[in-house]
Amino acid sequence: MRFWRRPTIACQQWVELVTDYLEGSLPARLQQAADNHLADCDHCREYLEQLRRTVATARNLLDEDRPVDLVNALARAFADYHASPGST
Repeated sequence: MRFWRRPTIACQQWVELVTDYLEGSLPARLQQAADNHLADCDHCREYLEQLRRTVATARNLLDEDRPVDLVNALARAFADYHASPGST
């Protein structure tokens, strides 16, 4: 006899998946687990809403609002992070 378990994830796992969640690119099982987690976790729902507001704000920035030095520094930091051992 098999019992059906609701797919779940922990907060740390959800935070690691949030970008793919926002882009709608999670596999169906992970999407369901993320949705289940959000249904039960006020903190992660708040974090998701903060990220959505941040993305919306960033989209509205004009080129002159983004100093070239800052953009370059962020691009380097992002590249360094992804080049470091253990990053995914």
